[in-house]
Amino acid sequence: MTQEEKFMKAAIDMAAKGIENGEGGPFGCVIVKDGVIVGRGNNRVIADSDPTAHAEIVAIRDACKNLDHFHLTDCEIYASCEPCPMCLGAIYWARIKTIYYASDRYDAAGIGFDDSFIYHEMNNDFANRKIPMIALGKEDAMKVFNEWKNKNNASLY
Repeated sequence: MTQEEKFMKAAIDMAAKGIENGEGGPFGCVIVKDGVIVGRGNNRVIADSDPTAHAEIVAIRDACKNLDHFHLTDCEIYASCEPCPMCLGAIYWARIKTIYYASDRYDAAGIGFDDSFIYHEMNNDFANRKIPMIALGKEDAMKVFNEWKNKNNASLY
């Protein structure tokens, strides 16, 4: 078994653990740095009553806590399923260097986890989206942005 296969098995084992514990859907994830697992997660949407508690998000939070940093630049992520749009965004924000996944979005859709509507919505103009997007309070928000921009010790991430 290759190192990559070992880490993917660990991610799939996390998915099975989550199901066994009744915590959420059949998704698991591990994050690896220099050949060592630094973050683990399984889907906890049900357990945490949190729609953002996907396996990848849980694992990213765990890895960031364990490494005491908000960037995971030198890390790889192993997910039991292709990351959804939210998780993919988080992976990019965390600056993870490589994504490994087992099943894909079509496999997930086949068992009731269909994100195709989100992919479709992301390609629509704001005016054509199912959830209305209404700009409001820009002047006040820009004051806060300018405050950040003028801050001497701001940490960009």
